[in-house]
Amino acid sequence: MRRTSFASLLVLSVLTPASGPLAGQGVEEHPAVVMGGLPFALTLAGAPDESSWFEVRSADGTLLRSGAVGADQSLEVPDLVVESRADLPLEVRVGAATETVAPHYAPAWYSIVPPLVAILLALIFREVLAALFAGVWLGALAVAGFNPLAATWRTVDTFIVPALADDSGQTQIVVFSLLLGGMVGIIARNGGTLGIVEAVSPVATTPRRGKLATWLAGLTIFFDDYANTLIVGTTMRPITDRLRISREKLAYLVDSTAAPVAAIVPISTWVGYEISLIDQGLRLAAEQNAASNPELAASLAASSPFTVFLATIPYLFYPLLALVFVALVSYTNRDLGEMATAERRAARGGGLTRPGSMPVTDTTDSLLQPVEGAPRRWWNAALPVITVVLTVLIGLYLPGSAVTGPGASLMDVLGQADPYATLLWGSLAGCLVAMALSLAQRILTLQETLSALVAGMKAMMTAMLVLILAWSLGAITGEIGTAAFLARILGDSIPFQLIPALVFVTAAAMAFATGTSWATMAILIPLVIPLTITLGGGVGFDGGTGQLVLLCATGSVLAGAIFGDHCSPISDTTVLSSTASGCDHIDHVRTQLPYALLVGIVGIALGNIGTAYGLPPLLALLLGGVVLWGVLRFWGRSVEAETTG
Repeated sequence: MRRTSFASLLVLSVLTPASGPLAGQGVEEHPAVVMGGLPFALTLAGAPDESSWFEVRSADGTLLRSGAVGADQSLEVPDLVVESRADLPLEVRVGAATETVAPHYAPAWYSIVPPLVAILLALIFREVLAALFAGVWLGALAVAGFNPLAATWRTVDTFIVPALADDSGQTQIVVFSLLLGGMVGIIARNGGTLGIVEAVSPVATTPRRGKLATWLAGLTIFFDDYANTLIVGTTMRPITDRLRISREKLAYLVDSTAAPVAAIVPISTWVGYEISLIDQGLRLAAEQNAASNPELAASLAASSPFTVFLATIPYLFYPLLALVFVALVSYTNRDLGEMATAERRAARGGGLTRPGSMPVTDTTDSLLQPVEGAPRRWWNAALPVITVVLTVLIGLYLPGSAVTGPGASLMDVLGQADPYATLLWGSLAGCLVAMALSLAQRILTLQETLSALVAGMKAMMTAMLVLILAWSLGAITGEIGTAAFLARILGDSIPFQLIPALVFVTAAAMAFATGTSWATMAILIPLVIPLTITLGGGVGFDGGTGQLVLLCATGSVLAGAIFGDHCSPISDTTVLSSTASGCDHIDHVRTQLPYALLVGIVGIALGNIGTAYGLPPLLALLLGGVVLWGVLRFWGRSVEAETTG
């Protein structure tokens, strides 16, 4: 899962409403469940007319926190910790008012159980909907005080329904996906999809060319990974189907190109978010060093977060090597493990998907086939897709430039834009253009056009259910502190040069368990930058070893988050890749996982560790590419050679 509101993701301060804000001073909000040894927060309301002194004590009277809350103000009290169930209930005194706060309690290790069970069930039984629901229910079980019946109700009313009602753009993503699915349904029905296939056929004459064309298409749609995944997958699927490229391979090509290119290119919906987090980390580091090292604090305060981001790009080893490996796999026509099995099956006519698989997109509906006599005109498909791309690009630029004013950099302009709104505009515009082309040429009647629109949306419904459950599980992991628990168990001290590798592993574990790369970045970047600087990274930004470690550690957060996202079956971008490619979701995860692990291991060994000990980053990337080519050359299997031989 990629995007969500920062407030709902900051694990150390995830709150759920109590029985409702109290009149006057007292406890305004408290968590539904606290995990032993993990920080949580309370929100207190001050008295209407004067500031009040507050105290928070455990059940045995131990003072946990005290201070003042202003008149008629709310104050968040963070980083409260209880070690055992015996510390509850809490006694909270605000002024003259005293309250008892009794959230449910669960041991810290339980925070990893819901996502772990969901992932294991999905991989073992290949049934993602039931696995995700089980994970959400197990999380709700802790929130409900381990009452099974109450957990069932909380699963629906507290987590599944709010997954579509929050302020993080998830509703927009569902509507965008449905509209884009509707557009695909129309262009399939009016013959445009077959027209694209026939137009590309003289160029994409072999599986190698088809795979390289898919990779290049992914590189061109760099401005947003959601748009990249859905547009490239749905557009290239008929072409790769004709070339007998398995749906698992198409899903891999789409998934392993979308997020890496969006995260690296400085003109995308990702980069503004990344820069804001880097800026926050630099400011925190400056504040922490203001007294002990004023010169360093001044240097940090004067640093441009955009410049720091640009400097981290050579250290984004996993995303860069993932793009290289996609190109190598496509060009060499060699594959490893289960992907080779899938490619052999497709090449020999055994089916584009595994027998018995359950693709999350239904592409067999008769309403998604061209009407009888429909002309195969490529522009009937190309013009709606181009409309989506141009509308999103213009929609990102114009509103952002209106906020920043003339003279602002393109990066600043994109940082002020609303990516969710532009995705909606783009998909709606694409639908309207597809409808207009079908009606104007009298290929479809209005009723046939609307039926194709609905059929395209209907084909997306299973994927939307998977997305909603994945988001619900993400909310659960925030509620029970999964990321905080992982950060704690992975946070033991290690040699300074190994910090980037540890950061990568931590970010990967958090993104894998929570299904969200953006949440992982939101939590780790503001922590990693001050920590690395405190330990000696980037002193004076003088280009020494300390700066290299700082840049590598900062880049490792992003790289690890994308790596964990690629490996996780509960990630929304992974789900969307399966959706756009018409692939069984678990088959996509199982075939992509070995590739992601290989690239991740090479990135850690040569990139994170190698550069920390003096290896130039460009040389590390070059050596990484050579190693990946060598693995394919000596251990990869050429399905094309096997088939022709």
